[in-house]
Amino acid sequence: MRMPPQQKMSNLFSNIDTANSGSISQAQFNQAFQSMNPPAVFKAQGASAIWSQLDPNGTGSVSRQNFVGTMKQLMVSLRASPSQTTSPSTSAL
Repeated sequence: MRMPPQQKMSNLFSNIDTANSGSISQAQFNQAFQSMNPPAVFKAQGASAIWSQLDPNGTGSVSRQNFVGTMKQLMVSLRASPSQTTSPSTSAL
């Protein structure tokens, strides 16, 4: 059974927020991006581009609510974007 996207992103946030502080820093996000094997559409964007979407005001941290909401929106928009197609030899999710 598949987890709803909101629950999936909330769990991901919990995995990144190892200090259980309620927010994550860019360094924590970058480390997770490297070690957690994100979907290809996210890899194609890169950690910096995704972080800039998560933290548009440049505060240096992102709350659980903002993370979950923004990541859900990014999942939908990146998967729907025809410019993000991969070559036939690349496996998709």
